Amino acid sequence: MRKGKRSAKRSSTKTLIVILIILIIAAGGILGYKIINDKKNTETINEDNPITAVLEEKKVEIFKGNDRPIAIMIDNHSDAWPQAGLQKAYMVYEIIAEGGETRLMALFKGVDVDKIGPVRSARHYFIDYAMENDAIYVHFGQSPQAESDIKKFSIKDINGIAEDGTTFWRVKDKAAPHNAVTSTKKLIESAKNKKYKTTSSEKSVLNYVTDEVKLENAQDAINITIPHSKLQTVKYVYDEENKVYARYARNKEQKDWTTKEAITTKNIIITFCDNYTLSDSENKGRQGLKNIGTFDGYYITNGKAIKIKCIKNARDEKTKYQDLEGKEIQINDGNTFVNICPTDANVIIEATTDTTRNT
Repeated sequence: MRKGKRSAKRSSTKTLIVILIILIIAAGGILGYKIINDKKNTETINEDNPITAVLEEKKVEIFKGNDRPIAIMIDNHSDAWPQAGLQKAYMVYEIIAEGGETRLMALFKGVDVDKIGPVRSARHYFIDYAMENDAIYVHFGQSPQAESDIKKFSIKDINGIAEDGTTFWRVKDKAAPHNAVTSTKKLIESAKNKKYKTTSSEKSVLNYVTDEVKLENAQDAINITIPHSKLQTVKYVYDEENKVYARYARNKEQKDWTTKEAITTKNIIITFCDNYTLSDSENKGRQGLKNIGTFDGYYITNGKAIKIKCIKNARDEKTKYQDLEGKEIQINDGNTFVNICPTDANVIIEATTDTTRNT
């Protein structure tokens, strides 16, 4: 009798174990099905609600990643036109140099550009804007003032004159000194060889937003004329279809050296800031810039313009761009040209393409 009871007990135990295993397998199957089904439902929700999906993915494109910016001095003499690479820069500064000429400084971040230039020499006030962007400063030669400030501020620079001949090269279709070019790849290699950091966690100088900026209480801005000097006048013409401005200099449309395409910009910032002639032993008419303080200006985008304040408290501090109520302005996600011109420059902002003017 006892043997029979033990046998029945063992049989009952085995049955219970089998039942538990079946229940566990079933529960796992149900859980797995629920996970897969939930994932499908989530994907379906995102597909059915594209706005939700876009909101999850929408990020600023013009200034992203942790690549350190590279600031490159670009020749803007008419013999240097057309220039290469400007369209791939996230910001381009234009400031007066000697003889009424302006010089450009183009900033690149996280882009691969095979040909940039022509590259020209450093000027000390451009260093201020390289510093506020935490950029590696690239130039081909330098003024005495720039050489001094590069040492003073411990600027991480790449000087084409001091390079080994591979970082920069001269092309044959332009005459010296307007024919030295470089590439982002070569510059990054040089920066690494110099033990410069090539990543940066610094925020952008500009307050980019992903939603389209619609300027309130703004004036129409279809044609913008900016006289930097008697020699150099820049004009921007609004392309309403593409929502960008085409750039002209001295009545000539600016195009890329490599692609032959027109140079355009999403945003324009104008800062009224005086320059002056330096008195040095070389007497070359080199300029200085009174750029520390609060200055009037304009922010222009999408066919509209508002007056702003441009505030720079120190050479190595970021410029603040504020509306007239003291609030930081929002900048459209796109490239920006910053034109720094004299306070007495007769900047003209036209509402149409004819002679009607709103200034």
